[in-house]
Amino acid sequence: MIDDFSENGLLAQTIQGFVAREPQQNMARKISESIKNQTSLVVEAGTGTGKTFAYLVPALRSDKKVIISTGSKNLQEQLFSKDLPIIKKALDFTGKISLLKGRANYLCLERLYHQYAAAGDLDKGLRVDLARVKNWSIKTKDGDISKCTTVTEDNAIWPILTSTNDSCLGSDCEHYNDCYVVKARKRAMNADIVVVNHHLFLADVVVKDTGFGELIPKAEVMIFDEAHQLPDLACHYFGQQLTSRQLFDLAKEINLTYRTEVKDMSQLQQCADKLQKCTQDLRLAINQQAPKGNLRFLFNQESVKKEIAYLYDTLNFCHEVLLLAVGRSSALDNCFDRVNQYKMLLDRLTETHVTGFSYWYETSFNHFVFALTPLSVSDKFTELLTERKGSWIFTSATLSVNNQLDYFTQRLGLTNADSLILESPFDYLHQTIMCVPRYMPSPNEHGIAEKLVELLLPVIEANNGRCFFLCTSYAMMNALAKRFRELTALPVLVQGETSKVKLLEQFINSGNALLIATSSFWEGIDVRGDTLSCVIIDKLPFTSPDDPLIKARMEDCQLQGGDAFNDVQLPEAVITLKQGVGRLIRHHDDRGAIIICDNRLVMRPYGAIFLNSLPPSPRTRDLNKVIDFLLAKH
Repeated sequence: MIDDFSENGLLAQTIQGFVAREPQQNMARKISESIKNQTSLVVEAGTGTGKTFAYLVPALRSDKKVIISTGSKNLQEQLFSKDLPIIKKALDFTGKISLLKGRANYLCLERLYHQYAAAGDLDKGLRVDLARVKNWSIKTKDGDISKCTTVTEDNAIWPILTSTNDSCLGSDCEHYNDCYVVKARKRAMNADIVVVNHHLFLADVVVKDTGFGELIPKAEVMIFDEAHQLPDLACHYFGQQLTSRQLFDLAKEINLTYRTEVKDMSQLQQCADKLQKCTQDLRLAINQQAPKGNLRFLFNQESVKKEIAYLYDTLNFCHEVLLLAVGRSSALDNCFDRVNQYKMLLDRLTETHVTGFSYWYETSFNHFVFALTPLSVSDKFTELLTERKGSWIFTSATLSVNNQLDYFTQRLGLTNADSLILESPFDYLHQTIMCVPRYMPSPNEHGIAEKLVELLLPVIEANNGRCFFLCTSYAMMNALAKRFRELTALPVLVQGETSKVKLLEQFINSGNALLIATSSFWEGIDVRGDTLSCVIIDKLPFTSPDDPLIKARMEDCQLQGGDAFNDVQLPEAVITLKQGVGRLIRHHDDRGAIIICDNRLVMRPYGAIFLNSLPPSPRTRDLNKVIDFLLAKH
């Protein structure tokens, strides 16, 4: 199989521009062994290793059922429509490949017909969109909403027309045989290779889907790309949440069923209205508090306490009314189950004394989330690996801290997994320069944004833009954007002013832009060539200790005799910084500068851990040397 990757191997013969790489061969060999021996494997593969092909070839050669899970829907689409067809053709693979998304990506026929029956409830704009979706529903074969060309994917009509785990009627639904989710699952059951994403995989493990078991079929090989995201995501999925959206949806569903199916029970309208009002009042009370924080504190506020008591009463009232309607409508039976589920959830969320969990809330202008999140998922994950025998493979460009994989493996309980760290084949010594500038203000100094602009504008202008400025907060991003726009004629693009996809298009097309962004641009962005040749990071990306989950993990770590800073905050920050720095060099011909505006990198003892975890770029503290490097011809 290694011959596939050699200089005159199968891939070199069939894929134009394929270059044999030793790290890729090593990774493919190790994965083949893991599949053959049914063991777990953790691989950090530096950028440029070619990790996608390194796991796809052994997967397609294995003659086993394989689930491949990616970090996002975009990556999932890329794998399915771009990478897999290339390898399939090269290996002359004749098996079936299937793409499976979460249920929110498929049109729900039950909800479509329900909404149509009560279309008067929608405002004019949504009624137009509903008619467009109805026309599309006649033509679509798979019900995948991303393929509906007449209504955009972020349109407000979709949450109304797609189902959730809560609202799905499963095999009781009269449209069960035509259901797009059921059809997608059947395709996945019959496929040899199934491409999913982490959100769907974890949701599926946690919620055995109502009516027809889990969506994802059992497999002998599980491969997780972008695996660094798994521990945090798993914590969220193994936790529990009650949101205003769930409560509003329930109220709407009760009302809709009253209007279309059980028209003789006016109490249904009463309890739906009461639930909606009660949720709105609770939201208003929470909006008086900080936008996110600890549930223990929130539930002790008198105004919130009062509204929570009303919510209890309202859910009890809904329970009594729906009890009278049991058996009259599948939709109402489902609502009855949900009322009971939300009552139990609310009970559990108010038990904030139970240890081992973080209790937190988040609120925005029109939405709130109450959540409890386990501080460790290692037990759950170990259980999962024991229950589902086979080969489990985890890979990413950013798993190690200080050249050790312990932080990742401990969080997922992968104590017996084999491991491999592969250096990037890129020539960082010649392709890059890294600078921690002298005369930097300290990270939390007043007016730091103005000082950063003053220091860095000469570098950005000398480089003719072509720069990402990655920030650790929205406040910094907005302050920098305002100041840069006052001082430079270069195009300044800012995250949030348009969609991520459009922003990247604008950045690439302009060829001389400065893009200022925060969290979502630190990873998963691939800009190759001269368009991007400078990445600036405002400061070391330590998560705020006020973040409820990090705070709880730190407290728990201390209780267990650990060092909260070294065991929790530091490794998290190292992995995030590696992600940000990784935006710069995406190809053998790329070249550029990394500037990290934080003196702690060179002044504090822990700075060495960050530096040891980053690619081996030559270092300087002189911004003029950075300008010389950027202006030098390769």
